[in-house]
Amino acid sequence: MGDILITDDERDIRELISDILQDEGFTTRLAGNSDECMAEIAANPPALMVLDIWLKDSNMDGIDILKTVKRDHPDIPIVIISGHGNIEIAVAAIKQGAYDFIEKPFNIDQLLVVIRRAMETSKLRRENVELKRGDVANSDMLGDSAAFRVLKGQLDKVTKSNGRVMLTGPAGAGKEIAARYIHANSNRASAPFVTVSSASIEPDRVEEVLFGREGGSRGIEKGLLEEANGGVIYFEEIADMPLGTQSKILRVLVDQRFQRVGGTDKVQVDLRVISSTNRDLTAAIEAGTFREELYHRLNVVPIAVPSLEERREDIPVLAEYFIEMFNKGQGLPLRKLAEDARALLQTMLWPGNVRQLKNVVERVLILGESTDEISAKELPASDEASAVDEGRIVLSGGLATLPLREARELFEREYLLTQINRFGGNISRTASFVGMERSALHRKLKSLGVATTNKAGGRVAYVESET
Repeated sequence: MGDILITDDERDIRELISDILQDEGFTTRLAGNSDECMAEIAANPPALMVLDIWLKDSNMDGIDILKTVKRDHPDIPIVIISGHGNIEIAVAAIKQGAYDFIEKPFNIDQLLVVIRRAMETSKLRRENVELKRGDVANSDMLGDSAAFRVLKGQLDKVTKSNGRVMLTGPAGAGKEIAARYIHANSNRASAPFVTVSSASIEPDRVEEVLFGREGGSRGIEKGLLEEANGGVIYFEEIADMPLGTQSKILRVLVDQRFQRVGGTDKVQVDLRVISSTNRDLTAAIEAGTFREELYHRLNVVPIAVPSLEERREDIPVLAEYFIEMFNKGQGLPLRKLAEDARALLQTMLWPGNVRQLKNVVERVLILGESTDEISAKELPASDEASAVDEGRIVLSGGLATLPLREARELFEREYLLTQINRFGGNISRTASFVGMERSALHRKLKSLGVATTNKAGGRVAYVESET
């Protein structure tokens, strides 16, 4: 769970704290004086420190250690403890950057609550720093399909404005990549990009994490909204936000000001808001789980991120990008896609979208053969259950139970559907690949009830319903 360094001149105290934290799943290190403490930090900086103010037989007291650690390792949260506590010491510790101050004899439950909160806050900050550092790499937009070109054109139009953007689309389609592309190409590119995932934050902690807190011995702790000041705040899956928090976020959108939890002063921020969802928010509004006014505030510029099946032409490009990425990042083999693998990838079902494609590529590179090319036989079989849900069949199975005429018709329909969508609705390219004259292909499609329509900026094949 986390490495905690406990520094106290009383052996019984530091061992007691260590035993309790180890029971809770933390790993601990112990120091009895300032020299031992600084040596442990130099050897390996801990995830958190529990530090006594008064240290007998030491060259430095707790405040001196606090100042030094905060200078050299500002991200390490430090919880100060002391048996001689008073308000002056608490204020001094908080001013020097301590996360909290607890007076001996302390309540064990209180100590655990403070440590867990400090670890959670530190984790969120580290994640956002990592995300900021990875902005350039994580904002790559790749593809050349009609659906992709429409998406990129819409994103390019909103990069230079401050308008609020609502990204919609299925899970794994790349909504966060789209949000990062907007940020990376805007006039806020050098400012923070902070992600808020409401589903990963404890419901009773959402407001504290977003708005920060102040008061008591803890002093002022900034929330994610303050950390995003001047940049972009990205609300991932906005539908997961608790209803009570939605009303407060609505007020922030209106006047760009808010109060920290426990505070009285207004905090002014300059934020651009981008949000995303894979749900039907109008249905959530009708169900009373999402505020209609907040929806209209966020949905100023709606942009739909297409599924992977709507941009099948881009699949080989994306797969090759992931191969190169895993080679550079993990040292996995730099292999090429064989033609049969490219064709199969473009005809497979992708309910998990780009995220699923990335996982498939990583799996093949780890478990695949030691050859220069990835062949079709190394790829996983299509998900039959997903196919049945869509009223379609899997080409490799199910046909044996049907009479020849029905099986042939179903096979031809499924085969031509996947090929047309693979080539972005281009009938000429499809006819060339399947080996048919264009006029003959049109006749065959008509007999099978297959038509094409515009969707997400490109042509998509579908089966006409019988009326």
